[in-house]
Amino acid sequence: MDQDHAICDYEGTSYRARFWEGKDREYEDLAERIALRRLLPPGGRRLTEIGAGFGRLADLYGGYEQVILLDYALSGLREAQQRLGRAGRFIYVAANLYHLPVAPRSCDTVVTVRVLHHVADVPAALQEIAGVLRPGGVYLLEYANKRNAKAIARYLLRRQVWSPFGAEPYEFAELNFDFHPAWMAGQLARAGFRVEDGLAVSHFRHPFFKRLASPDSLAAADGAIQRVGATWKVAPSIFLRGRLSGSGGDAPYALFRCPACGGPALEQAPEALHCPACGVHWPVVDGIYDFRWPRQQSWDEEG
Repeated sequence: MDQDHAICDYEGTSYRARFWEGKDREYEDLAERIALRRLLPPGGRRLTEIGAGFGRLADLYGGYEQVILLDYALSGLREAQQRLGRAGRFIYVAANLYHLPVAPRSCDTVVTVRVLHHVADVPAALQEIAGVLRPGGVYLLEYANKRNAKAIARYLLRRQVWSPFGAEPYEFAELNFDFHPAWMAGQLARAGFRVEDGLAVSHFRHPFFKRLASPDSLAAADGAIQRVGATWKVAPSIFLRGRLSGSGGDAPYALFRCPACGGPALEQAPEALHCPACGVHWPVVDGIYDFRWPRQQSWDEEG
């Protein structure tokens, strides 16, 4: 299994406490929810959220029969499980975005919010995402906008050396990237997605605005200009709805594939899933499927 791609791993850091609770981000949460409600297809059989963390946005997926909450950090998924419960529509999966264990063409919708800015190889990630969507399925994504108003102002005032107008992604910290809208649109097209809608989000993220108004008021103002703001795209966050090319019938009911070899027929073993094609075991830990590192153990050894 290729592990060449670096992963931004929040294991053990409590992403919820570190970045959301008590961190003055109520406005961002509300504004993002407005955008998701506008762009998210109302329902379907299966939705996968990649980078789901503690399940912050899971309550928005009520129209889907089955929801896979996928993240690399097992600790975040445990928090999501505590909040949402083990039974019901939610399936908790620890996995690598570059090696998704979700069965091919099995999802109606895939969501990534606050994820792509940690992805060094966006083309590879988009290929994986396209592979798990059914033909005609929807990919709803958010990315950090390189050409935002603050970056433009700083560049014109010569307070930063990098240009927000250049097409290439800018890594402002290790595994933290900003993307130019034209560059991202090109990558989506090459991966087989047609962008059919978009919104600009979090126009009032600066502390100056947060001192002037409540989170609810700022979110309402943001919601009022998200669509028109998508025309000039100078907000720090851009949401897009892309639709995968092609059309077809219902997505297959298969849930998982082996991310090591691509084998589609995983078998249930005690506290693990077994791939008969390559012989590895994928642990199931307290109701969470862990596809990050296989156990090199034969089926016969399991007994």
